[in-house]
Amino acid sequence: MKVAVTGAAGFIGTNLVELLVQQGNEVVAIDRVESEHWPETGVSWVRGDVLDPASMESALEGAEVVYHLVAMITLKQNDEIAWRLNTEGVRNVAEAALKTGVRRMVHCSSVHSFDQYDCGGHLDEQSKRSVGEDIPVYDRSKWAGEQELQKVIAKGLDAVVCNPTGVFGPKDFGSQGAKLSRINDMLRDSARGRVPAVITGGFDFVDVRDVAQGLTLAAEKGATGENYLLTGHDQEMFAMFKLAARVTGRRGPLLAFPLKIIEKILPVAEPITAKFGSDVVSRAAMGALISHPKVDGAKAASELGYAPRPADQTVRELVTFLIDSKQLGA
Repeated sequence: MKVAVTGAAGFIGTNLVELLVQQGNEVVAIDRVESEHWPETGVSWVRGDVLDPASMESALEGAEVVYHLVAMITLKQNDEIAWRLNTEGVRNVAEAALKTGVRRMVHCSSVHSFDQYDCGGHLDEQSKRSVGEDIPVYDRSKWAGEQELQKVIAKGLDAVVCNPTGVFGPKDFGSQGAKLSRINDMLRDSARGRVPAVITGGFDFVDVRDVAQGLTLAAEKGATGENYLLTGHDQEMFAMFKLAARVTGRRGPLLAFPLKIIEKILPVAEPITAKFGSDVVSRAAMGALISHPKVDGAKAASELGYAPRPADQTVRELVTFLIDSKQLGA
């Protein structure tokens, strides 16, 4: 089967393309740059821009299924480019899929399209969405992008939405010159013995390979117009960082600062750190850990047959991958 993947050179894209080829598909990998890490056969690269409708129509010609992964992840409160990519980009790909006769579209959104700040500690597919200027632009734009998709579904497009939680694990080579994904980069630092302390709190973290599997399950079994949260396991940051360090025989973090302290200093610390070009201490960066909702993955499990692997396995295999790919460093 001929399938197309937008954002194919990215973190999720690299893993999804590999899985699709293993499943016997002919993959059209759509991105602005060609990856060095796609399989040697079964993949054809197409340069494409999701903000250019004509290029999307050309790229999707003849594809039966399209997986839309393109997104700009940012911790900024406002960012016009991120807003356009995460909203207009979804609409353009959906319209192109409808026009070219694509049988099914799978949109990879995010758990952040749900309001994790006001969910009462429990988050599922019926939870409140990310609406309001006080919510970071990434969260708002991911929900807005889903709304753009629903408009095209109303015109006749068969599409389904997946919402992964915190994605980590191998294979991660960075994207277009960028460093590893945020959580992978922090776990790498811990594996190097460079993280003496962390903060308390945790989140639901999911293996990128399970996300790729969940996307293909959604293409096969998902109901049109429905959302599916692709969860992993709820993990405390301290335990994850300690494990990453143990894999390499390094000393992991010794201290975990209470989140309550971070919450109190956040209004003062955020603008100060921003002046130095850092977004580590920000509401967007800390919001998920502070709220720490319990994310319910029952719908994907029951309707798609989705089942994530143990988180400890992912941490160990991530560190092993970083060593094997010479990305761990000293």
